[in-house]
Amino acid sequence: MTTQTAPLHVTLLVGSNRHGRFGPVVADWLLARLRDRDDLVPEVVDVAETALPTDFARTPEAAAALADVTPKLARADAFVVLTPEYNHSFPAGLKNLIDWHYAEWRAKPVGLVSYGGVSGGLRAVEHLRQVFAELHAVTVRDTVSFHNAGAAFDDAGTLRDPAGPDAAAKTLLDQLVWWGQALREAKERRPYDA
Repeated sequence: MTTQTAPLHVTLLVGSNRHGRFGPVVADWLLARLRDRDDLVPEVVDVAETALPTDFARTPEAAAALADVTPKLARADAFVVLTPEYNHSFPAGLKNLIDWHYAEWRAKPVGLVSYGGVSGGLRAVEHLRQVFAELHAVTVRDTVSFHNAGAAFDDAGTLRDPAGPDAAAKTLLDQLVWWGQALREAKERRPYDA
């Protein structure tokens, strides 16, 4: 398989660690969309399963948490970040995980999927765009957002009306693949050293 056609390794980052969170429902739906494609190989990093301290001291506990998470981020060609909106932004646990890493994000595309109440998490998405720009990552233009997310899924975690979200996910993932392939090829020709 040539570099242009090799599937992209994409890490799905589940960004909430609150008790009773709705994120796993959306993550299961999203993971199914990722697995439906032959141009993506998904892997999951869940903030709720990552015990990074908040003081940024290089403790043995931090080293153990990083030993599990960092390789998953490093081997990714692209990312999909799933975030709720808390207080008009994204969760602190997600920011903590992002901030523990730097080189892992560089010159890679990031797709953003959000959920929440009336705003559907879009304010969190806009804040994440600024953070990833600072880390030299490229956020793709289109997003998937779930307004009043709890009402969009039934009790079994199935979307009540999948047409719109499925179409939005296809658009986002198509853009992610384009950027992921383009950036991977560019980095093979010339390393990104900005």
